[in-house]
Amino acid sequence: MSPELVSILVLVVVFVIATTRSVNMGALAFAAAFGVGTLVADLDADGIFAGFPGDLFVVLVGVTYLFAIARANGTTDWLVHAAVRLVRGRVALIPWVMFALTGALTAIGAVSPAAVAIVAPIALSFATRYAISPLLMGTMVVHGAQAGGFSPISIYGSIVNGIVEREGLPGSEVTLFLASLIANLLIAGVLFALFGGRKLWARGSVPTDGATGEGDAGFADGETPGPGTDATSGTATGTGPATSGATPATPATPTAPASPTAVAVRPGREAGDTGGTGDTGGTAGIIRLTPARIATLTALVALVVAVLGFDLDAGLTAVTLAVVLSTAWPDDSRRAVGEIAWSTVLLICGVLTYVGVLEEMGTITWAGEGVGGIGVPLLAAVLLCYIGAVVSAFASSVGIMGALIPLAVPFLAQGEIGAVGMVAALAVSATVVDVSPFSTNGALVLAAAPDVDRERFFRQLMVYGGIVVAAVPALAWLVLVVPGLG
Repeated sequence: MSPELVSILVLVVVFVIATTRSVNMGALAFAAAFGVGTLVADLDADGIFAGFPGDLFVVLVGVTYLFAIARANGTTDWLVHAAVRLVRGRVALIPWVMFALTGALTAIGAVSPAAVAIVAPIALSFATRYAISPLLMGTMVVHGAQAGGFSPISIYGSIVNGIVEREGLPGSEVTLFLASLIANLLIAGVLFALFGGRKLWARGSVPTDGATGEGDAGFADGETPGPGTDATSGTATGTGPATSGATPATPATPTAPASPTAVAVRPGREAGDTGGTGDTGGTAGIIRLTPARIATLTALVALVVAVLGFDLDAGLTAVTLAVVLSTAWPDDSRRAVGEIAWSTVLLICGVLTYVGVLEEMGTITWAGEGVGGIGVPLLAAVLLCYIGAVVSAFASSVGIMGALIPLAVPFLAQGEIGAVGMVAALAVSATVVDVSPFSTNGALVLAAAPDVDRERFFRQLMVYGGIVVAAVPALAWLVLVVPGLG
């Protein structure tokens, strides 16, 4: 058995054990990376750790640290309230606002993970407060980022168009952009319909005059939050069918069962306080700006400017800003380090370290070259789309496209398949799967979700990511490649 095949089989075993035995998949992946790297690939420790995603580690830690402080001092509560006022209380519009916001950020040049890192914590805090499925909100953010990700001035678009030009292939910047935009917009529409969007529309408007305090789950007049809503446990279980992705919360500290009208008090807050730092301005339920909240909002704006305007690293910037806030208001940030999503960090870093071993030993190239050598162009095209989707679900989307497009050159040169459609299909297949919890964007969504059962949310993202990997490459091939058959 070839080393490449052994490495793939070990990855399958890791998935099976993690699923059936409830062992952290990241820990299993680290062990697998050590075993395969040492015994099969003949790598030393440096070779194994070459795949450790240090940048993603810092991003996950930094962003969750910063937003843990923002939650502790009530800044996210204020942001949620402001978002409700922006859409005049129509909660159903908020997922689309988040979709459009991340899409706009990536379209004007933000790296997709940076846009998701900025928007996801706010979006998921809103989902918790207003009984919206976290799966719906998180996937809307990721698909929004990919919808704008291939504009002619975007990072992804510039890289792919540059590869196409370097390989001497015919290209179309507009086709590439529209293919990704339309694909992600259609997927977002389906998600909205399936995961509770219709019930959000039926809910109507919620009050926007300050009735969004800690005990108000954002229900319209006459509605009473039942068990499982924010008033009792911090998140929703009734936003749609059982498969809607709404997840029961795991409270930070044990509390007595609440009545339907009880006010949930987060650790470190007094009853009647909606923010943790300062007071509410004297009126229960009204969230007012305090010095700590103003400073936190300034830090969030500084994060956006630093990442988008000065191309600074999102993780390092977020850690720095969090340290400044912690120094100024230590009481609010005392528990923030403990709220960093450490289990998610272990999971993602472990899996990506193993994928790095696969790349180091040539497994990814081996699989791609095997497909590229197939004599049937249409079959080779769909298999390349699937390889791009599967590998990108665990690794860098741009890196995979950079490898797959050159591999497609030989049969594209035969003229039997249109290059424009093939490149667009590869781009869509390799990026739409970033909802996977093993990709950077999916990991950020998983880490950013407050007050949810992370293990269950991880499984939901993994199942949804698997469905996307199974369905989208075939659809992209059918729509973009088959019509261009020469």
